Parts: sequence; structure tokens; C-alpha cells
Amino acid sequence: MMATSPKPKLSFLVQARRVDAHGSTADCKDARLVLDTDLAGRRDAFNPAELLLAALSACMIKGIERVVPILRFELRGVEVRVEGVRQDVPPKLESIRYEIVVDTDESDHRLALLHENVRKYGTVFNTVAPGTDLAGELRRKA
Repeated sequence: MMATSPKPKLSFLVQARRVDAHGSTADCKDARLVLDTDLAGRRDAFNPAELLLAALSACMIKGIERVVPILRFELRGVEVRVEGVRQDVPPKLESIRYEIVVDTDESDHRLALLHENVRKYGTVFNTVAPGTDLAGELRRKA
């Protein structure tokens, strides 16, 4: 029996640079984000904590997209709301609460299965969860 070589690990590269005292940019692939790195803050860009919450939200939606065809789960849409609470000393997000709202006619059991997959297989979710009080729910759209 021949040994198979291990699958290469997926890697990610983001490059960020300071534009001026009011902001920075981050580049990845063909995309660019404006970052709020201004000490006074700015309303037209995500600050670092908001970027983390956005990454967590995107991770949840991407996880749903990944598992929908496998589970043959029918949905019309997904919305995610994520809220983080920051502590000052040491500065960190002490808790993150999320709500995933799925527009679907699937059963409650199938919704629970979808939520289990989101929690179990999300790269960002599994990176954030061990160091943060991370909790939430997945529910059907009213």
C-alpha cells in the first residue's frame, strides 16, 4: 500500500499599509478594504474589532453555503447579526453574541443541524471561540 502525501494546508495572505493618520488599507487577492485606524475613529470604515466581527459573520455565512448542498438544505436567504462587548484591561472582546436568521421552510431539527455545522466547521469561528465567550442562536426568519 502506497502512502499518500498529505494535502497541502490552505494559507491566507493579507497585506495592510498605513495611508495616513486617518486610515489604512488591506489588500487580498483583487480586493481592497479601507480600515479605520484613526485614533478618533471614522464612520466610513471598519475598525479592527468590527473587522473581526465581520470575519466571524462571513465565516458563518460561508459555512452555511458550504453545507447547504451536502445537506440538501433549502433556503431563501441568511442574515447574521454579531455584537461584541469590549473590556478595557486588558483590551479584548470579552463576549460575542450572534444571531443567524435563515429564511427557510426546513424543520427545527434541520435548523439545529445547520447550526451545529456552523459551530463545528468554521475556521474563524473555531479560532475565536476558545478565547472568547462566544454564543448565539440560529433561528428561522419570522
